[in-house]
Amino acid sequence: MNVDSYMNQVPDHATFPAVDEMHAELDHLAATHPDLVRLRHIGTSRLGEPLRVATIGAGPHEAVIIGGPHPNEPIGSLTVSNLLRRLIDDAWLREEFGYRWHLIPCVDPDGARLNEGWYARPGDRQAYAEHFYRPCEADQVEWTFPLTGDGYTYDRTLPETEALMRLMDEVKPAFVYSLHNGELQGAFYYLSREVPGLAEKLAAIASGQGLPLHMGPPEIPSARQIGPAAYITPRGAELGEVYGIGGGSVDYADRFGALHLVTELPYWADPAVSDQTPTGQVYGDTIAAHLAAQRDLIAELGRSMAAVQADLTVASPFRRSMEDFLGTYETYIAEWEGFPGADRPATVAEVVGNEQLKHSMRLRYCGTLLRLLDAELAAGNPTPAIRAERARVRALFDAWFTEADTGFTATPIPIRTLVAVQLGAALLAAEAAKSPDSA
Repeated sequence: MNVDSYMNQVPDHATFPAVDEMHAELDHLAATHPDLVRLRHIGTSRLGEPLRVATIGAGPHEAVIIGGPHPNEPIGSLTVSNLLRRLIDDAWLREEFGYRWHLIPCVDPDGARLNEGWYARPGDRQAYAEHFYRPCEADQVEWTFPLTGDGYTYDRTLPETEALMRLMDEVKPAFVYSLHNGELQGAFYYLSREVPGLAEKLAAIASGQGLPLHMGPPEIPSARQIGPAAYITPRGAELGEVYGIGGGSVDYADRFGALHLVTELPYWADPAVSDQTPTGQVYGDTIAAHLAAQRDLIAELGRSMAAVQADLTVASPFRRSMEDFLGTYETYIAEWEGFPGADRPATVAEVVGNEQLKHSMRLRYCGTLLRLLDAELAAGNPTPAIRAERARVRALFDAWFTEADTGFTATPIPIRTLVAVQLGAALLAAEAAKSPDSA
């Protein structure tokens, strides 16, 4: 298969689509191609949004493609759109490649609507932070699949998660693809198992599109690397009890022996995140400085929450997200204590990666706190404490943004590039999933 030919067909995109635009496109494509596209309702979100899947292709293998598992990660909605259009237009891909595709553009529409304020300005870092929303762990579709194991059980599945479970139970997929992205790290991948040569091919398509590979600190300290910027996907059994979460879509995909892929792509490109040149810093010192900065962030935002806690009246998603962050993030960063082999020199990628993560977390959650306070004011709750803290947090956000923006050299990545890489990865992994060697 010439994956590049499909990647090259991705058009330019200036913005990410709003939820209503996603629904409208599905309706249009299903109505225009009723003989090819089957559109159906597979569930309802917590706020009453329809969850819909577009099915196309001849099989005999089944693929489930999950867009928007985290609502601040909308690249996948366009990847689903482009893959669906390629399948409509290309009879060989649709009929001969060997898959029936089940495509979900956005599995968390409630959360996506709370990010739409920046979807139209994808390269604007300040707009992203000011309109950022990421659900608390208990409200994340990706990490609320059921878990049953020794000493830890998770059964608080969400309606959106249950819709995915029903779909997978019905079709018994050979390939499941969860479409993710980050902010300033390089491109990297998670695979549910090692498949000969696949990690290298995935890295090559990202590099071929000009994306830096993520060679800095791993997202999760225990992640096992299997190739350039590729890791084995952590399972709920490893993470659930530590973070108070359920399984991931990978855990449910394991029930069917499916190959599961996650593609993580940045919005901004900085070549330094791939630079493996040793620096004069000890890696352990870099980690310690990063942990200290993150703990300062927790303390700073915790003081703000304490100042207004008695006055809060709105059970907003921003409040749930902030309280969850303050209650659990220390557990996450503590996993980095005593990281093995940290007495070596840190690479440029590791130093830059930790520094950028410091700025990203500051802006994400300071922005969330501002939205929490604005929700109180909008509800008619302008107490002196809330007004005073809102002014203080706004000044803090502005100072942190200025610090993050000083010397910032990363450039916004064209959306078509990001979509092309996710689409190419889908085809490479789906091809690999058909092979007996991938089992």
